[in-house]
Amino acid sequence: MGGTEVGPPLPVLLVEGRVRGMATRVPGLQGEYLWELDIARIQLLALAEAAPDDMYGYRPAEGTRTFSAVLVHIAAVNFGLLHLAGARAAGCIELYGEMQRGDIAEITAMIRKNMSLERTLTGKGSVMEFLKRSFEAVQQAFLDADLEKEGEFFGERATVRRVYLRILAHSHEHMGQAVAYVRASGMRAPWPDPLKEFESTTAPVE
Repeated sequence: MGGTEVGPPLPVLLVEGRVRGMATRVPGLQGEYLWELDIARIQLLALAEAAPDDMYGYRPAEGTRTFSAVLVHIAAVNFGLLHLAGARAAGCIELYGEMQRGDIAEITAMIRKNMSLERTLTGKGSVMEFLKRSFEAVQQAFLDADLEKEGEFFGERATVRRVYLRILAHSHEHMGQAVAYVRASGMRAPWPDPLKEFESTTAPVE
């Protein structure tokens, strides 16, 4: 895979105050949150699309996740955290069933389900579809969420808002990991240099 080109650059750059390819913004906190989520969503799907089939089995070192497992991990955690937050997205029910108690036994079962998916969901097409569905579920659930609602999350009393912040932070954390995998494998990220793009769009008119 060394030196592999991954096709034409994709327009996922921060230009003129927004990332090209995003949906129209909704106002306030909802729009700001979804703007940040879109950065991870768009770039992860760009990486997933650009990577060839054999990249999905790549891992930089023994004992680390494969590229496919990183993407599945992101998607599975999206669904898992939505489920904990009380969102009843179709993907959550499909994966975990109806949550009864939200206790440690149920959470452990969810984690084991997600770890199993990382091992068994490996094909490019199925991984991409799972990733895409998970972000669509987060976007829709966030628009409908009562962010001030409190519950027991992560072993302490917290709001639903914190769960959605964890989704955002986790997505960006592993987006960085996926970019590192691509570059470590000898491929380039499937977007042009941000500085050059910015300079080309802000050049003074003579």
